[in-house]
Amino acid sequence: MASGETNDLICLGALGGAWGVQGAVRLKSFCAAPEAIADYAPLVTEDGRGFGVTLIRPLNGAFAARLTGVETREQAEALKGTRLYAPRGRLPDLPDDEFYHADLIGMEVLDTGGAAFGRVHAVHDHGAGDLVEIVRPGRPVVVLPFTRAVVPTVDLTRRTMIVDPPPGLADEPE
Repeated sequence: MASGETNDLICLGALGGAWGVQGAVRLKSFCAAPEAIADYAPLVTEDGRGFGVTLIRPLNGAFAARLTGVETREQAEALKGTRLYAPRGRLPDLPDDEFYHADLIGMEVLDTGGAAFGRVHAVHDHGAGDLVEIVRPGRPVVVLPFTRAVVPTVDLTRRTMIVDPPPGLADEPE
């Protein structure tokens, strides 16, 4: 929920449209164990619709799934791009060194000297490790690896993140 996201809902997946002709959908899971997405159902959309989820079979990078109330290919296709959320209370507590992406977005970013560096705009996961996209007013956007070496401190209470970018990665071009 890029606009209006509350801390009570965590995005667990997105729908990629219809799969087959009988109302099944292509479901991309953002869960650490992708098949666990069905365990958190019913999942809700940004506009408040709720869906039970039954996984049919794994696909390349997703699942074929059935959603309650979705009976036709047209209904499934109309949901393409819809994100699915679960209330935070249904999700497990994470170890100290793991974070829900929703908790990081909007966080103030400081450098190791305590100077303002920017604000977390997004967290991307392309399969080789998370990347943190940081917006810096009047400066280029920076994308940093979300590793302990580059992001040594995340303070959820203060909503701050300390970064130590590798040399040259966040420098201004000459």
